[in-house]
This record gives sequence, C-alpha cells and structure tokens, in this order.
Amino acid sequence: MVPVQAPAMLRCVSHGVEMYVSERIDGAKCSTVAGVRTRVAIAKPATHAAVRDDAAPASAPKASSPRAAPASPLRVRQRQATLYFFVKDGVPHYLSRRPAGVTRGVEILRFHYMETCYLCAPTRSRNAWTVGLDTSAYQAEVAAASREFGVGEALIRAVIHAESAFEPRAVSRVGAQGLMQLMPGTARRFGVADAFDAAQNIRGGVQYLAWLLRRFDGDLVRAVAGYNAGEGAVDRHGGLPPYAETQRFVQTVTTLEQRYRSRLETARP
Repeated sequence: MVPVQAPAMLRCVSHGVEMYVSERIDGAKCSTVAGVRTRVAIAKPATHAAVRDDAAPASAPKASSPRAAPASPLRVRQRQATLYFFVKDGVPHYLSRRPAGVTRGVEILRFHYMETCYLCAPTRSRNAWTVGLDTSAYQAEVAAASREFGVGEALIRAVIHAESAFEPRAVSRVGAQGLMQLMPGTARRFGVADAFDAAQNIRGGVQYLAWLLRRFDGDLVRAVAGYNAGEGAVDRHGGLPPYAETQRFVQTVTTLEQRYRSRLETARP
C-alpha cells in the first residue's frame, strides 16, 4: 500500500494517564517521541519494533550529528509501548488504546525504547564475548552492501547487532532509526528515504561506514567511534572520544567484528 507521512508522535500525560497521540491534548504535558517523523504503510502487517540512540558521498559532506556525549554511567532503562495508528478523514492518528468505531486500516505498532544502544550497557545476557551471533538475518542485503562499498560483512553484522539486535523498526530516544540506527540527517546524506526499510537502512549505514573508514585511513576504532559520536567528535579529541557510550560501543563492535569474522570464515566452504 502507499505509505503516508505521519506527523510527529507525541507522548502526553494527563492526570497520570499516558497517551501517545499525533496532536497535543489541552491540559496535558506533552513531549515529542524520538523527535522524528516516521513513514508507515496503512495495510502493512506490523512487526515489533525495538529501539536505540545515534550517528556520503565522498564529496565534503556535512558532519554527522553526534549521538553520544560525556555522560554518567550508562543506564539500561527500557520502555515498551503499543500504539494504534490509523488515518481518518486524511488525518493520521496515534492512540495508546484501540480506537472505538474504527474497524479497518488500523496498524498496531510496538516500540521498545532503550536508553543506550542494545549492547552498550552490558548485563550477563548481553556480553559481546558471549552473546549469540546471527549470520543468517538479512543475508542478501548485507552481502549486497558489502560488495558495493567494500566493507566486510563481519563489521556490518557487528554494527547491526550492537545497535539494534537486528530489529528493523528500532527507534532510539534521540531519533536514530532502523537496523543500523541512522539519524535522520545521516539517512538523508546517504539517500535513505525510508530508514525502516531493511535494504535501504543497511545500504545507507554501510555507505557511511565505508566513508568513515576512508576518512580515517582504515582505522577501525576511529571509524566506529565516528559512527557513534560523529566524525567531528573524533577530530576534536584526536581519536576515541571520552564518552562512556562511545567507548563501550567501540569495544562492543570491535569484539563482535572479530567473532563474526571468525564465524563467517569457518562457515565458508
């Protein structure tokens, strides 16, 4: 079906009741969720969405918006929400309860918001050295992007795993979207029209990784740090920025890259 451009989603609290809507409610305290506009297909079956934080052609692109900043110890605070999306009289609506009187064209959206990237705040079940690897998800998309931009499949899978755990509708609290958690500005830089489309998201994220690797002369640590904090932060600090999330992200991605490379090499005939 034809996708529609939905308005910014708002989280409103009135008399202790939390609601997700597309327009402000009088007397309620409202804030924008993720600060972005999302594309949704009315008749498309919904998949559950996970969530997270983030961020060209080779000609002088603008610097990425940083996703990380100097911070206190990382938190693993998580929040889930189920929203009902429908269009009535040409107006998109988001509701936290099933709409009364609307029986057709209602899409259920399940979001899972995380305070930091999926593997940036480790627990016993989320350790880059022990977490289970996924070498089968999005095989065609990963292989195509790897061939097109010359980035190893192991690194691509490591970034996807660390960022979103292979959740195609991941959204962070600052607006990063999709499998490789592209910020809206980064998505535009690399021609990604729909960050929730797996093929587009992977292609855009890998193109950005390739650009960073060229910019930092193949230095994996600086390239991965730039992917998380923005290349400008890497330049300002002359290397790995002193940000808790970025340092953990680099450690996680480089560890996963080694593990995925070993697994993929073993699997080759």
